Amino acid sequence: MSWKAAYALILVLSTVIDYLCSRKMGLYSNEEKHLRKPILYISIASNLGILLLFKYYNFFNESARGLAEGLNVPYAMPAFELLLPMGISFYTFQTMSYSIDVYHGRIKPERHFGIFALFVTFFPQLVAGPIERAGNLLSQLKQSHKFDYERAAGGLRRMAWGFFKKIMIADNLALMVNQVYNNPGEFEGISFVIATIFFAFQIYCDFSGYSDIAIGAAQVMGIKLMENFRSPYFAKTISEFWSRWHISLSTWFRDYLYIPLGGNRVVKWRWYYNLFIVFMVSGLWHGANWTFLIWGALHGIYQIVGILTKEQRNRAVHMVGLTKYPLLYKWVQVLTVFVLVCFSWIFFRANHIADAFYIIRSSFTQVGNVSEIFTNPAHVLFLDQGLKVFAVSVISIVIMEVVHLIQRSGSVSQLILQRPVWVRWGVYYSAILAILLFGQFGNQEFIYFQF
Repeated sequence: MSWKAAYALILVLSTVIDYLCSRKMGLYSNEEKHLRKPILYISIASNLGILLLFKYYNFFNESARGLAEGLNVPYAMPAFELLLPMGISFYTFQTMSYSIDVYHGRIKPERHFGIFALFVTFFPQLVAGPIERAGNLLSQLKQSHKFDYERAAGGLRRMAWGFFKKIMIADNLALMVNQVYNNPGEFEGISFVIATIFFAFQIYCDFSGYSDIAIGAAQVMGIKLMENFRSPYFAKTISEFWSRWHISLSTWFRDYLYIPLGGNRVVKWRWYYNLFIVFMVSGLWHGANWTFLIWGALHGIYQIVGILTKEQRNRAVHMVGLTKYPLLYKWVQVLTVFVLVCFSWIFFRANHIADAFYIIRSSFTQVGNVSEIFTNPAHVLFLDQGLKVFAVSVISIVIMEVVHLIQRSGSVSQLILQRPVWVRWGVYYSAILAILLFGQFGNQEFIYFQF
C-alpha cells in the first residue's frame, strides 16, 4: 500500500469513528451525559492518537532519549520515519469540535454519512483551514446552491487577492528570509532585523492568502466560511492580536480548552496558568519542535505580563501625556505589539533553538552597524536574490497595507464595483498581469501545510 493510500485510509478511519461515536451519543438525552462521556473519550482518543503518532511521536521520543542519555539511563524506544499527512492538525481539530459539540448537546449528530464526510473533507479548507464549526458548515452543505454571478465574481476577487498575497508578497519574501534563516552564520545585526520583519509579513501573507483563496473558492460554490484574519498587525494589544490572527484556531482554543479549564472565572494564579497552558498547547499544535513551544510560551508570557502591568502602564501613559494625542498613542501601541510579535517570530522561523538565540544576540549587539546598509547593501538587503525581488516585495507590502487602511472605512471590493467598467477591469487585468510578471511560481508551498 502506498503512503498516499495509507493516509487516505487514516482520514476515512477517523471520519467513520467520529460519525459512529456522534450517532451513538445522539441516542442519549442531555440528562444522560454520563453515558455519552465514554463515547466522547473514544472519539477524542482516536483523533489525538493519530495526531500523536504521526506528528509528535518522534518529538517526544527524541526528547525522552536525550533526557535518558543525560542521566545515563538505557533507552531503546525506536524512532519511526513517518511522513506527516497534510492538514492533519486542521481536520483533527475540526472533527474533535464536532464530537464535543454533540456531547454537550449544542448540535444534533449528522445522520447522513456523506454530508458528514463532506464536512470533514471539504476541499477548500481541508489542508490549512479555516477550522470550521459544524454549526456553521454542516447546515450549508445540506442546502441547494444555485449559480449566482455576483457571488461567484466576489469569490473570484477574494481568491485573486489571496493569490496576490501568496505569490507576490509571501513567496518573494521567502527567497530573502530563507537566505538569512537557513544560513544565520553568514549574517549579523541589521540583516536579522530586516529578515524578521520580512518573515512577519511573509507568514501573514502566506497564511491569510491561503484563507482568502479557501474562503473565495467556497463562496463561488455558495458556501460561507468564517473569517480567519482581520489585519492582525494593526492590533494595539497582544490579546487583540490573537482576536485578529488565525481566528478559527484561537476561538477553538478559547471554546474547547481555555473555557473548560476555567477561563478567567477562577483565582488569579489559575487564570494565568490557564492562559499559559493554552498558548503552550498552541505552540505544540504548530509543530513538534522546541522552537514552537518557546514561541507559544512567549505569547503566554506576553498575555500574563500585560494583565499584571496594565495599571502601571496606564499610569505611565498618563504621566507622559500620551493620552492627549490619541492617534500617536494608538500607533505607539501598534508598533509595540508588532515588535513583540516579531521577536516571537524568530523562534517560530528558526530551524533550531541555537539559531534563534544567535539571531537574537546578533540583532541586539550588532544592529547598531546601520551604515553597512550603505557600504554593503547587496549583502544586508539580500540583493543576491535580485533587486526585483526586494522591490516587488516592498511595493506589494505597501499596496497591501493601503488596502487594509481603506478597508477600515469600507469594503475595497465594493469600492471597485462602484467604479466604471473600464476602471474595474483595468484593476483586474493589472493585478493579474503583475502576478504573472513578478510573482514566484512553484517555489514555495504554503507554510501551514506542514501543520
